[in-house]
Order: sequence, then C-alpha cells, then structure tokens
Amino acid sequence: MELQKELQEITGMEFYTFVIPPLPGNQIGLPVQFVITNEGSGYDQLYDIMKKVEAKAKESGKFFFIDQTLRMNKPQIELRVNSDVAGDLGITMAEIGQALALAFGDNYINYFTMEGRSYQVIPQVARGFRLDSDTINQIYVPTQQGKLVPLGTVVELTEKIEPNALTQFNQLNSATLNLLPLPWVSMGEAVSFLEKQAKDLFPKGFGYGFTGESRQYVQQGNSLVYAFIFAIILIFLMLAGKFESWRDPFVVILSVPMAISGALVVMNAGATTINIYSEVGLVTLIGLISKHGILIVEFANQLQDEGYDKMKAIRESCAIRLRPILMTTFAIVIAMIPLMVASGAGASSHHSLGWVIFAGMSIGTCFTLFVVPVMYSYISKDRSASTAPQGALTTPAV
Repeated sequence: MELQKELQEITGMEFYTFVIPPLPGNQIGLPVQFVITNEGSGYDQLYDIMKKVEAKAKESGKFFFIDQTLRMNKPQIELRVNSDVAGDLGITMAEIGQALALAFGDNYINYFTMEGRSYQVIPQVARGFRLDSDTINQIYVPTQQGKLVPLGTVVELTEKIEPNALTQFNQLNSATLNLLPLPWVSMGEAVSFLEKQAKDLFPKGFGYGFTGESRQYVQQGNSLVYAFIFAIILIFLMLAGKFESWRDPFVVILSVPMAISGALVVMNAGATTINIYSEVGLVTLIGLISKHGILIVEFANQLQDEGYDKMKAIRESCAIRLRPILMTTFAIVIAMIPLMVASGAGASSHHSLGWVIFAGMSIGTCFTLFVVPVMYSYISKDRSASTAPQGALTTPAV
C-alpha cells in the first residue's frame, strides 16, 4: 500500500500494485474483477449501472483502488444518408461511398517510382480538412443531370460519444470493474459486498459474474465445506472400525468443533483470512485434534476392560494421557512459530497456515481436556458390567 501511494504521485501515469496469487494459474489483473452484463440494452445503460456500483464501492471504504474497463470517451461522427434526397437527385450509394473513400479513406490506388523506390498513391484530403466536419460540404458528387452538389446535401453528420471498447462476457454486452481490496478486507467480504450491490442496483435484464482470482474463489468457495465434511466422515468411519462402536467415534469427533472455533477466533481478529492455505490448515486440524480424543477414549476403554467402572476409567485416562497430549500440542504449536513470523516472498501464505494451526491446537486442546471426558461419561458404553469383579482389579501398566 505504501508503494501504491508513492506511485500515485507520478503525474500523467496510472499505476496499481497488488500481491500476485500464491498459487500458479491464469489469473491476470487485480484480485477482484466484477463483470456486469446485460441482455438487451446498450452500453450507455451498462455504463450508468457500472458507475453506480463504482460509487458504492468507493463509499464503502473496503477498496484501495478501483478501475473500470468501460469508458465513454471515444468521439465518433455518425453519417446518415438521406435516401429520399439522394434518389431525387439521382445520386447512387456507390457514388457517395466513392466520394467519402477518396476524401477520407487511406486505401492506395497505384504506385509511383521516385529515385528507384516505389511509393503508394493515396488520394486523401489534407489532415486539417479531415479534422473538420464542415469539410463534408466541400466535397461534391455528380447528380443524374451531370451537376455537382455538395455531399452535405444528401448526408447528415451527428457527433456522439461511443464506448472505448465493445466487450462481451458469455456472449453478452459487458463491463468489468477491477477492484483492489484493502489488506484487512478478505476476498469473501469483497465478493459479498459486490453481490449485494448487484441485488440492490441492477434492473431487470442485468447480471454479473467474476473473472480472475475472484472467479476462482466463487467457483471453489464451497470446496472447503465438502472437504471438511468428507474428512469428518472418513475419520468417523475409521474410528468406528477401530473402536468397534458408533458411540466412541462421536466422542472423539466432538473435539473438532473446539479446534475450529479457536482458528475462527484468530481469523476474526484479523490475523489471516479464508484462503487456500487457511483451508488446508482447518482440514489438518481435524486429524491433529482428533488424536487427543483417541488417546483419552482408547485408554479409558482399556481400563474398563480391566474392571474399572466408567467414571473411574475416564478420570484415570485423562490423568495418564495428559502428558502425551500436552507434548503433542507443544510440539505442533512450536513448529508453527516460524510460519507465523515468516517474512519475504510467500509470507502471507505461511502466516495463514501457521496461525490457523497454532490457534486451533492451543484453544482446541484446552477444551478437549474437559469436553471429551464429560461426553464420554454420558455417551460411551459402560463396559464394567462384562468385566471381572471389583475385587480382582489390578493397577494397569502405563
């Protein structure tokens, strides 16, 4: 952002700076590219709608730089032939076209040789006359009776402003609004803001889309949800086979929401945003935090098999498994510190992954030590009824 401020001070030139996407791809241009389309109306109404969205974006204070591809800044002269007058005078369209081509066109009709080199012969009025629309009255065309009349007699000139480019998106007239969000504004927040403006401002027949990095975000935005659900189901089924029970895997999975909540707290605090790296971190948390629940539940089941009642088994399991759980947590948390303080190229991706796992493991572990034992006492099966009598208990080896 500091570089952008310095570049904006250069007069006569326009610059914008942004961070390139962390993953390779075909994204070109600013991170957020909002495409406005319409079906039947022309570019004039499209330009008006785009200016309204641009004004709302500037008022929101969410974007550092805003640019648009559609500009109504191309002057054009429209020539209309009065066919009734031309027919009365006996002037054909071919004669009108030939007169205009000779005066203003740039087609050559022949070559001539000068000092051993060939040059094109281009019939054309001088540049000063071509820049003046009144020159049309100084060009004459012959009538059917052989007389010459000014070309302005049979044609009408209208000055108008045309768009700089007639762009299309999905075969519809389109205009693209390029936006650079502020560092603390996430891609999801920027996309949601533009979608809301489209809902509020667009008349019937108008639509919108995204290109570049924002298009990839919109298309793959739900991939985290699917990956998260698939990971939960896969771990649940694996634990069900391991414990030979449907209850114990549910107790273990209950530790996952605590870890995810810890990661979301850090995201809301501004440490990182939802991106491909933070999504990988969230999915990784599922496996890491589940390990704590597995240690507690598995050892509690072993104690019950040896004759402990359920409450005593879970208390002993938590006390004995506390040390390996804390060692695992400390090892992972300390390993994330280099990612959290990384600098240089790709530092933002390191921060996203490091902060998500650091916060998720720290906060998730604290809650897991209390939630898993409580839920085990309510949900898990009481195995003590099928074990040895109480007098035969022996202290299990650790």
